[in-house]
Parts: sequence; C-alpha cells; structure tokens
Amino acid sequence: MAEAKNTTGGEPSARPDAVHVRLENIRKTFPGKGGRGEEFVALDDISAEVRRGEVFGIIGQSGAGKSTLVRLINGLETPTSGTVRVGEHDLTALTERDRRQVRRDIGMVFQQFNLFRSRTVAGNVAYPLKVAGTGRAERDRRVAALLDFVGLLDRAHDHPEQLSGGQKQRVGIARALATEPSLLLVDEATSALDPGTTAEVLALLRRVNRTLGVTVVMITHELDVIRAVADRVAVLDAGRIVEQGAVYDVFAHPKTEAAARLVGAALRERPSAATLERLRLRHTGRIVSIRVQDRMGFQTDVARVFLDHAVAAEIIFGGISELQERPIGSLTFELVGPDDAVDAALDTLRGDGVDLIEEDS
Repeated sequence: MAEAKNTTGGEPSARPDAVHVRLENIRKTFPGKGGRGEEFVALDDISAEVRRGEVFGIIGQSGAGKSTLVRLINGLETPTSGTVRVGEHDLTALTERDRRQVRRDIGMVFQQFNLFRSRTVAGNVAYPLKVAGTGRAERDRRVAALLDFVGLLDRAHDHPEQLSGGQKQRVGIARALATEPSLLLVDEATSALDPGTTAEVLALLRRVNRTLGVTVVMITHELDVIRAVADRVAVLDAGRIVEQGAVYDVFAHPKTEAAARLVGAALRERPSAATLERLRLRHTGRIVSIRVQDRMGFQTDVARVFLDHAVAAEIIFGGISELQERPIGSLTFELVGPDDAVDAALDTLRGDGVDLIEEDS
C-alpha cells in the first residue's frame, strides 16, 4: 500500500516546491449545439501549478468550468490549446494508450461514489487492482490494508446499500488509492454528505495527504471544504482563474469580486444587503466593515484611531474565526461623529494598511 511512502504521520517527504501538475495557457472549447453556431468556451487561458505533496483546491460556482478542468488533469479530455503536464508527462502530446498509463498514477474520488452495487466493499476496492492484473494474494493484502486505513475493515463483506453516505465515500477513497497513485483528484466528494460526515471525510483526505504523501486536488463549490483542508486555492469564475494563492491570503484579502463573493458566503462575517437594511433602522451613524488583520493588538490599534479622532465606534455586526491557526473575519462598526472626523479616522486606517469597506457607499 502507498503508506510505505511516509509512515511517520508528518509532512510528505517529497520536496514541497516540486511541481506535480502544471497547466499552461489552457483553453477548452466545445462546438455549438448541433455543431452549428458559436463555440462554447469552457476554459480560457488557465495557468496554475500544483506542488507535489500539497492539497490544492479549485473552487467555483456551478458552470465555472470545474468538471472540465478535472477531466483535463486526468487525461479524459484534451485542451483545445495549451498544455497539461502531470509529473514528467505532457498529456497533450501523448496517445490515448500512453495517457491510460499515466492515469494509473491518478486516483479519482467522485461526488456520487460510483460504487458497484453488485460487488462487496472489498470487491469494489479490489476492482482497479484486478483490472491492473495484480495477483490475488497481493490484491487481498492491499484491500485489507486500505479498508483498515479508512476504518472499514469490518465492513469488507457488506454491499454498498448497507452503508451510510460517509461510509460509501470512504470506500470510494480506498478504491481510488488501490493502485497507489501519487495524485488524487477529488470532485465534489462531500456535496452529498451532511456536515458531520463531511468533516470525517475531509479529515480522512487530509490524512491521505499527510500520511501517504499523496498530492490532492480538490474540486468544489464549497469554500468551507477548502478552508478545512487545502494549502492553496484557485478561484475559477466563468472559465477563468481569477485569483489563486495561499488559502489564508485569498480568504483574508480577496482581490476580485468573485473571490470576495465566495468568501463572504462562507465566513458570513459581513452583513448581507437585507441585514444592512435592518441595521440602518437601528443605527443612524456611518456603517463601516473592517477586515481583521493577523497581528497583535490590531483591534486595540483600530479603537485608538477612532478615539484619537473623537469618533464613537460601536461594533454592530461581524465575527472572527480561525483559519490555519490565524484569525480571520471582519467587524462592522457604527461610527458617530462629525463627517470630517470620521473621514480623517478612515483615512488614517487606510494609511495603516487596514482593509475597510464603507457599507453606505
């Protein structure tokens, strides 16, 4: 089993800066309906690198191009232009036969599990090994090790209909790891699960990454999934990557409207339009939201600026949580005082590098 790659339970042994997947100027189009009319552009000028041994998230709303992108990475689709490299292989230059060889080093976890109802749990995990021509004794050994790894060894002889959704997904993960891949693609694997089960599956995927050293690429529309397990993230919007970087940086300081929209929906630390209307009925001062910074004394420094400018500041909305053991969130203030004093206080904060949004503007 792949566990031999790293049995310490620590960080993967591979160099963290080695590139495992490289996408260069990818464009993917499909013909118009019936082969007529304008072509549909699914992906446009996509460039990204996934480092060996990391968890890389690709997030976007429905229709953003996520499914097309994952099919390019595993070689089931070829780009209209651009190159897809997995390890040392340029998938765009390979024959279908050679792509199938590369695909043996890529595991796939699906949203709807894709288990064979007629096979037992052990039979489902054994299937890719049987296809690969693995001998019976080695197959049995590896299946037992994998089911033990995902906590389902005692369910080996059950059938999928006897399992919960979370258990089915754990079988799917075990099956994806059967051929000891170095790369695991996870396509909306938690969308059909309840929050508690989602947390268990995400913890298992993190263990796959940390213990086995497997590179994980997660495709999802759920920012909470990225927040829980990913190291870096790319935001996909209308077929283009509009932002990418370390998860904390993208969450704490989104630079694009698409990223800010996704972050706002996940963190819920800024008031919605409806909430703002209710707040304005109770608070007649200026309403400003300030993003929390990861530095000691940040809130004290903000309060001191308001005090120095004789501006009364009351927190009326917001929340602060942790991401990768660093604070993240925002606080919404009602500011009461002369307009020039409020303007001066906000200018001072901006000059200090504080990210703020005037909710009244």
